[in-house]
Amino acid sequence: MTNALSPLHQIYSDRMIAAVAGDARFLALLGAGSLIHGGFDTWSDLDFVVVVEDAHYAAALADRRALAERLGELVSAFTGEHVGEPRLLICLYGPELIHIDIKLVAASDFGHGVERPRVLWARDRAWVEARLDAAAIAWPDRPAQWFEDRVWIWLHYGATKLHRGELFEAIGMLGFLREQVLGPMLLRRAGRPQRGVRRIDAIAADVLTPTLATAGRASVRSAYTASLALYLALRSDDMPPHIAPFMPAGLQAFLNNGY
Repeated sequence: MTNALSPLHQIYSDRMIAAVAGDARFLALLGAGSLIHGGFDTWSDLDFVVVVEDAHYAAALADRRALAERLGELVSAFTGEHVGEPRLLICLYGPELIHIDIKLVAASDFGHGVERPRVLWARDRAWVEARLDAAAIAWPDRPAQWFEDRVWIWLHYGATKLHRGELFEAIGMLGFLREQVLGPMLLRRAGRPQRGVRRIDAIAADVLTPTLATAGRASVRSAYTASLALYLALRSDDMPPHIAPFMPAGLQAFLNNGY
């Protein structure tokens, strides 16, 4: 893996810089995602953050599709409400496919974030770097209690789908558990930010494999049992202050019901 841009990525990066530099409303273009935290490769998205003058922010936000269209042929685009980020425009370009995320932020809101972005272009680079130096940068890692308060409800919910015979629902819930609980806790164990299951294959594939299931009751039940055991092992790394009563015995008995 490398942080060097492929020729296709470089084309779109250059186009984005030109589009932003040519619009007086825009103060800076920043790179985020794998451009800064490593692992950028041929399959990576481009994550752009455009800093906008406050007086022009509302108009620029309303006009963001026009900005996206300056880069190339849009296959599709939609906003990021589903991930809690309505400022985000998620784009797919073609005919050679590439995924690009474009987020617009007001200059007055440019002082905090989950990671320090790379400055790709700025009208006043010293101002941008000073704002970044003073910014509150912190990845939103979850505390141990967050996992404990949720995992038993999620495990039970998935187990009800297993007992009802809704196996694809139960299998989907296992994926959700890996993304929301097991993956972040495995990354915590590895001393990394809790980024779901991103890049986890290299450090925990063997540990997570038993939590995978095929479309059969025995396989799904085995995957839930393995997920329960893995959670308990990971919980021991950082015990939450308040342990849920009746667990894990209650959940294990529920999984065994009818077997």
